Amino acid sequence: MSTEASAAILTTRNPATGEVVGEHPITDEAAVHETVARARQAASWWAGQDPRQRRSALLRWKRELVNGSMELAAVVRAETGKPTGGALFEIMLAVEHLDWAARRAARVLRRRKVSSGVLAMNHLGLLEYVPLGVIGVIGPWNYPVYTPLGSISYALAAGNAVVFKPSEYTPGVARWLAEAWSRACPEPVLQVVIGDGATGAALTRSEVDKIAFTGSAATARKVMAACAERLTPLVIEGGGKDALIVAADADIEAAAGAAVFGALGNAGQTCAGVERVYAVTEVYDRFLDAVKEKTAAIRSGADDAAAYGPMTMPGQVEVVRRHVTEALADGAVAAVGGPDSIRPPFVDPIVLTGVPEESAAMREETFGPVLVVNKVRDVDEAVQRANESRYGLAAAIFTRDKQHGLALARRLRTGATSVNSVLGFAAIPALPFGGVGDSGFGRIHGADGLREFSRAKAVTWQRHRAALDIMRFDPAPRAVATALKLFRLRHGRGR
Repeated sequence: MSTEASAAILTTRNPATGEVVGEHPITDEAAVHETVARARQAASWWAGQDPRQRRSALLRWKRELVNGSMELAAVVRAETGKPTGGALFEIMLAVEHLDWAARRAARVLRRRKVSSGVLAMNHLGLLEYVPLGVIGVIGPWNYPVYTPLGSISYALAAGNAVVFKPSEYTPGVARWLAEAWSRACPEPVLQVVIGDGATGAALTRSEVDKIAFTGSAATARKVMAACAERLTPLVIEGGGKDALIVAADADIEAAAGAAVFGALGNAGQTCAGVERVYAVTEVYDRFLDAVKEKTAAIRSGADDAAAYGPMTMPGQVEVVRRHVTEALADGAVAAVGGPDSIRPPFVDPIVLTGVPEESAAMREETFGPVLVVNKVRDVDEAVQRANESRYGLAAAIFTRDKQHGLALARRLRTGATSVNSVLGFAAIPALPFGGVGDSGFGRIHGADGLREFSRAKAVTWQRHRAALDIMRFDPAPRAVATALKLFRLRHGRGR
């Protein structure tokens, strides 16, 4: 897709055809601050609602998304080029998370008792989670519904207002979501600002209470630096270079199918997609043959029957070309496709083997339909190589041994790991999602996601005076002596 900013208008085009699909007024810096100010008032109203009222509004919004899913999918398809089926799938995933957050927020965040301990036996200890206020969400273009709603849904369910800045490639999707919200709730609890990086920078430097950012690690560093000016906290999902490990006892057909789907789905434009495969020597040849067989039936194209569509962002085509050509120059072999598979804006499936670990195709995020399959002597070497990446978003393991698979999952330096599947965590709303290293920090989804957009608040209630009243300037000597004796008995003896 290309975008054009002229006379404060953002023009978006279908990445597959070049056809103009939308024109959107750009939100300048002053307008961003005005939007945040409106959100501040809305946040006060929203936080003051009974949790059941917030749940009701969120479920009304959910129904708007469900009943308008075909219309929304058409907007996603027009702006990203992905097939309608892919657009509908991400909408379904997003709705599952929205429903989970709406129904469970009150239970997860409610005030609850905690143990008071020995020194404060006369106190009641209470812990609750309260809304932060206004959350700024900066979303990506590859999954313009599912990914930003992973922050938006949980932030709203936690009682915050949200100002959403979508990618400049998918503003129409964001406007559709905001209009659906306005039909479900008349208050501007969810608002959208539109533009390029300047608009995102203005939102980051505005008086929001937290930023949720999804994008490249390089841009994440800029966002983090801007947030540092006001000590604005943030949660970052910064991409990945995810690995799939094929053990000797793996179901080869299942592993190959999962690797192909994880690598080529959405034209490979998936942060937690599969980019590297490490297959042990015993099954390497069989696995590679199965991968080649499965990719033979996969076709990219502009029509809705294609397995996947174009590269949404034109510049990413050249990233793919560079990674492939450099890997081949470094001694890799193209098992499927090659440089000729790159026909902008489309990239047909490419499978590389024997790629050196120092190659860009192994170190940098390719974000295209390219799969590297390398041979390793055993799963220990596979884990070691997988963990050498500066990214750490997700990974996958294929083995028939459950305990072995879970043990390997623990050793992988990632925020999520799927055993005998890929992206299994994406469809489980109760599981948190996020990475380590250049893949970011903080978590969305699940109870951790609700707490990510809340602040913990501690409250104590003194029920009666302490039997040993030593928290004063003039404690009784006998009370001090008794407290010291109890302290030594409790902590100075035994193990």
